Amino acid sequence: MSLLAVHDLKKHFPTYQQKLIRREGDPVKAVDGLSFTLDSGETLGVVGESGCGKSTAGRTILRLLEPTGGRIEFQGRDVTGVKGEELRHLRREMQMVFQDPFGSLNPRHPIGAIIAAPFLIQGIRPEGGVRRTVQELMERVGLNPEHYNRYPHEFSGGQRQRIGVARAIALKPKLIVCDEPVSALDVSIQAQVINLLEDLQEERDLAYVFIAHDLSVVRHISDRVMVMYLGKTMEIADRDALYERPMHPYTQALLSAVPVPEPRRDRERILLQGDLPSPQNPPSGCVFRTRCPMASERCAVEVPLPVEIEPGHIVACHFPKVRDVV
Repeated sequence: MSLLAVHDLKKHFPTYQQKLIRREGDPVKAVDGLSFTLDSGETLGVVGESGCGKSTAGRTILRLLEPTGGRIEFQGRDVTGVKGEELRHLRREMQMVFQDPFGSLNPRHPIGAIIAAPFLIQGIRPEGGVRRTVQELMERVGLNPEHYNRYPHEFSGGQRQRIGVARAIALKPKLIVCDEPVSALDVSIQAQVINLLEDLQEERDLAYVFIAHDLSVVRHISDRVMVMYLGKTMEIADRDALYERPMHPYTQALLSAVPVPEPRRDRERILLQGDLPSPQNPPSGCVFRTRCPMASERCAVEVPLPVEIEPGHIVACHFPKVRDVV
């Protein structure tokens, strides 16, 4: 049984037209039919352009946003509609590391109080006391335990992200959604934080949903990768299969833009035409068809269903084709 199973997840945001009479307009379909599974100790990388719904999907999975439709199963239990006390207890098992290490920490609280907050909210008294446990967590993520009473502004960006990681692992969760956890950090610090996340995963058998723009980082840390476009899944595959044998035209375009140390002279750069369509008014049929070099009339009228082309390699395209882009 999978630790996490997401079935046809949707998150639509209502819009309103401010004219003579306030009327509800077409919703913004930020996430529109996402399905995947995740096992204990596994990392699923989630990639796609800005505005494709990656972060919204992560927040909806953790119930920080209420899903519009679909089903979220955690450890075989449907948690799509849990509320109140049940939802509070669910927070022990599912946590998040946020993108912004500056905005995700309360500047008025010392870091000791920030990392201790999960214990207080859940009413848990760890063995040895909260202060001792928090200092052990600080030491584990590479912070000086003596800095317990310092405030967030006294730390660098990388140190603040370590504070966020310590807070996320405090209650020993089974799932952590990492929402672009290294995109705001220097490259040298990125490697340190990624190594920390990998070590913690090995120690605690953590499952990660790792959301990122940097395809090189995703390839390094992920076991499987899901490619999103306009709120939908384009392709899901094992990391090596996706990077070496991409089948969806959108995945191929993304990978063709990744810098490589020794590119071949005949390496083709695939340039997508136009801008990302509005999620409020997505194209009919395949949402990628307006920018796809392989689009046909069928793509305009028929939505491509995710199909398992190879074992574990799922593609939502009418014309999947292996293309060497490395």
